Amino acid sequence: MTSPILPSLVSTRRRALALAVLILGVGMGMLDTTIVNVALPTISTSIGATEATLSWIISGYALAYGLILIPAGRIGDRVGHKWVFIVGLTGFTLASLACGLADSGNALVIGRVAQGLFGGLFFPAVTALIQLMYSGRERGKAFAAMGAAIGVSTALGPIVGGVLIEWLGDADGWRSIFFVNLPFGIIAVIAAILVLPGGAEAAKERGVDWFGFVLLAGALVAILVPLIEGQEKDWPLWTWLSLIGGALLVVLFAVWELGVVRRGRTSPLVPPHLFSHPAFTGGVVLALVYFAAFTSIFFTISILWQSGLGHSALESGFVAIPFAIGSILGASQSDRIAHRFGRGALVMGTAMVALGLAAVWLVLVLVPAADLNHWQLLAPLAVAGIGSGLFIAPNAQFIVATVDRTEAGAASGVIGTMQRIGSAIGIAVIGSVFFGTLKISGAADVARGFVDSAAHAMAVSAILAVVAFALVFVLPKRVDHGAPAVVGAE
Repeated sequence: MTSPILPSLVSTRRRALALAVLILGVGMGMLDTTIVNVALPTISTSIGATEATLSWIISGYALAYGLILIPAGRIGDRVGHKWVFIVGLTGFTLASLACGLADSGNALVIGRVAQGLFGGLFFPAVTALIQLMYSGRERGKAFAAMGAAIGVSTALGPIVGGVLIEWLGDADGWRSIFFVNLPFGIIAVIAAILVLPGGAEAAKERGVDWFGFVLLAGALVAILVPLIEGQEKDWPLWTWLSLIGGALLVVLFAVWELGVVRRGRTSPLVPPHLFSHPAFTGGVVLALVYFAAFTSIFFTISILWQSGLGHSALESGFVAIPFAIGSILGASQSDRIAHRFGRGALVMGTAMVALGLAAVWLVLVLVPAADLNHWQLLAPLAVAGIGSGLFIAPNAQFIVATVDRTEAGAASGVIGTMQRIGSAIGIAVIGSVFFGTLKISGAADVARGFVDSAAHAMAVSAILAVVAFALVFVLPKRVDHGAPAVVGAE
């Protein structure tokens, strides 16, 4: 059990500085989940990245981030969250440098996977340190500040990326979206050494289930590789064998986790008893499906807007503004609406996302490619953005409410992991649909071909959003707002 840092032992000024450092780290990690989308077309032309490589650039980051979340929290309990944060942020900064220097698609994918691993390593330390440094209403305010930073940095990603590429040019401007992390990373690491409190080490903690981690990672990679590579290679036999192998590894992982519980020498990576609660199981599927739906939206729009319609990265970033503003507005009201209407806030949020994405699909189907512009997407994306803000902020709290309070920490870790895995799978599936349906017979058909493919991809995203809407009803109607704060990975 981790020993708390008594808030009274940390000065108010030092806590404020420590919180600023933690929020800076979170902002860097979240910015990199969305800033890359607008750079994909220029990356493709600059280093000759294939369609599958573009999917891996996004999916590899999300998958690595999600996989490391659970063991990262346990490592922090053993060695101290301060040093896990410092090591994670240092590695993230160095991986950003490697991404910016990459001269091939494979090198960039490796750099992105490293970014994801180190980003997922330091994120649990942020929530743990806030929990340890603050108490009462101050803790709630600190988590609210972190949530606002997550929302703003995620929303600003496409816009910042578009500005940097427009300013520095298509050829190498995409490298700046990674180099921009360097000064902030160096400042944050030095400040973390100076101001973050130590003393969060656990007196005694069971080991991490590393074999379970390898099994789960192997299963997900075995499933993702054919989803990303299959379309480009025309679905050869090995892709189907890999999918079957991935499913078998998932079963083996479940059996292994049950054995870990029986032996009791290490803590299971995913506690099996959590899934004895049917509502929690449904909630975990909800987290996976929702993040698969919403993360892929701007993957589709960025490629359509630049490669298909010939717009700049900056113009592509501007398309995301209605969703970004809507998301911030929705998140700002989510706590009040959830307190008043309970689960209704999530029902409202997922319904708005589903309706918004369906409207985007209708625009892509009905409007001729030559007449398509960002004004036609403004209202649908704003509606979807508001819905996303309403859902993302409180969703983890409602899912965690399906289990006992003593299981809240483990449940929160599983939810964060499933959100990231959902993002990775969503990009893999949407990328396969987008490029698999792309048919261009000549230069005159480029725009129409990309719009048609984007419509197919957006239809899949809308269907996933409808499934998420249906799954919301497995969650409890209300949660105890006096319960300890639980922060999901956004």
